[in-house]
Amino acid sequence: ARVADSVRRTAEFIRYRRAHPADTPDLFLSAEQALLLGHPLHPAPKSREGLTEAESGRYSPESHGSFPLHWLAVAPCLLATDSAWTERGRPVPAGRLVRGLAGTGLPLPDGYTPLPLHPWQAREVRHRPAVAALLDSGLLRDLGPLGTPWHPTSSVRTVHRSGAPAMLKLSLALRITNSRRENLRKELHRGVEVHRLLRTGLAGQWHSAHPGFDIVRDPAWLAVDDPDGSPVPGLDVVIRHNPFTPADDVGCVAGLVSPRPLAVPSPNTPERPGPWPVRSRLAHLLARLTARTGRPVGAVAAEWFLRYLEHVVRPVLWLDGEAGIALEAHQQNTLVLLDGDGWPIGGRYRDNQGYYFRESRRTELAARLPGIGDRSDTFVPDDVADERLAYYLAVNNVFGLIGAFGSQRLADERLLLAAFRRFLTTLASGPAPLRGSLPGRLLDSPVLRCKANLLTRLHGLDELAGPVDTQSVYVTIANPLHP
Repeated sequence: ARVADSVRRTAEFIRYRRAHPADTPDLFLSAEQALLLGHPLHPAPKSREGLTEAESGRYSPESHGSFPLHWLAVAPCLLATDSAWTERGRPVPAGRLVRGLAGTGLPLPDGYTPLPLHPWQAREVRHRPAVAALLDSGLLRDLGPLGTPWHPTSSVRTVHRSGAPAMLKLSLALRITNSRRENLRKELHRGVEVHRLLRTGLAGQWHSAHPGFDIVRDPAWLAVDDPDGSPVPGLDVVIRHNPFTPADDVGCVAGLVSPRPLAVPSPNTPERPGPWPVRSRLAHLLARLTARTGRPVGAVAAEWFLRYLEHVVRPVLWLDGEAGIALEAHQQNTLVLLDGDGWPIGGRYRDNQGYYFRESRRTELAARLPGIGDRSDTFVPDDVADERLAYYLAVNNVFGLIGAFGSQRLADERLLLAAFRRFLTTLASGPAPLRGSLPGRLLDSPVLRCKANLLTRLHGLDELAGPVDTQSVYVTIANPLHP
């Protein structure tokens, strides 16, 4: 049923985008809304059980959805919050941040703090007994939908408004890919914790080595506790820094490499086989670079890939090796920054769910930030960190990118695998080897562990629930880097 739902919605999105091409001047938003087909190795990447046809159009990035946020007012005795957001060196509370995002006209009772919700979530959560009781008591007050429209990004529940200083990662009790997308309190703590950790001097060291890469920070949040102090699920909101201007050419790797089946063949000409009717943005970039440089497309593709390894992959491996922090850097969580010609010049990582602190580095990390991990539940055994980083960065991200080059006939996969092998060899045993063990493991292991999305779905697992090492099903695959 989920596969059928995903296929049906994908067809609807393609029909819509053929009739309504993107026209936003915001390059970041355009890239976020370009992922029409979704994860190529997931059985139901666009399944959204619980959304009606009208809601799907309004709330989906693929159909250029937009909507005002739904606002609640939270009494001081219920408010749970933290903020490491600063402006001109001064701390800014989360409540002040969201008041600024709401703009004028918010009918806020004295002493109450505004809380933004996704409108679908606002309708659903008010029927939960705990929320209904707080609304009946007046400790929560429903202010309704207000303000300028926001736009869903590739994650559906993270919303963006051009020019706003922050994005909002909202709770949304829909099952999207493998999980119901409600924020968990430990994830809120984790986002602020990572921001504070980077500000201890770690970010400065990282940027000295890799000035073009950073983490999109999640430095503040708002939530609701009941009168007994227990979290009320479904009302947690992450306030995410928006470091991008509308003119920044930046987007998630998944959207860059995904085929875009938008070209409609002439009625007098049968559709030709091959990749051209569904070219990805990556193919368009390489075609433009090929025309500009006069070089063969395979040579341009190889250089683009090598630059990507340097500007995006190497910084992620540096953070793991030097600090013991592994990032869940799959293609949708990884943003690539492009220059005016289309070459990679930097990257960003985003996702407060996807950090793995290595247990072997606990003492070092605790020296930087005392109490780290106490509330965020982020430390994992090293073998778990190795498995997850190898899958997300190597299998999903880099092998997926190589597969896109190959399947779209832009480069020979064997040449790109050889280039990746040379890159890892330099990191593992070159003149300035990284401290981390992952490059050597990727080179030496005959097999790798790979997340099995179909089995994860068939087992009914939610990747946001339970211990991190049992949230997904992993299987063993042959390592294409191994001789």
